[in-house]
Amino acid sequence: MLAKIAVVDYMSTKIVTVTPDTEISQAVKILLDHKVTSVPVVDQQGKLVGIFSEKDGMKVFVESAYNQSMAGKVGEFMSKDPQFVNADASLVDVASKFQESPTRSFPVFQNDQFVGMISRVDVLRALLAIR
Repeated sequence: MLAKIAVVDYMSTKIVTVTPDTEISQAVKILLDHKVTSVPVVDQQGKLVGIFSEKDGMKVFVESAYNQSMAGKVGEFMSKDPQFVNADASLVDVASKFQESPTRSFPVFQNDQFVGMISRVDVLRALLAIR
């Protein structure tokens, strides 16, 4: 039963995004306000160019301790080549991918278009839903 569930069935499609020019303080606020572990970074055409995650926020924190300032743009700290999954992938395969990676959410693509995000919490939600 679980093997037949696809990413598209549980991914989040209402995604908050930032751009490479977004101020770091705003990006951190978005993470906190929306209670997400990462936000996609998109260019002016909406193309995914990176991910800004809690882990990237830790880089900001450490650098801020040395510089005594939280200045900078998302483009300076984001992960530029994020792993992603396909919308039609099995949720079991994605759960395995989460096991092997410290990443807490992946961008989802369908027909070469960025269409959503899937997180560890989404996978757990699927587990309870089929119970």
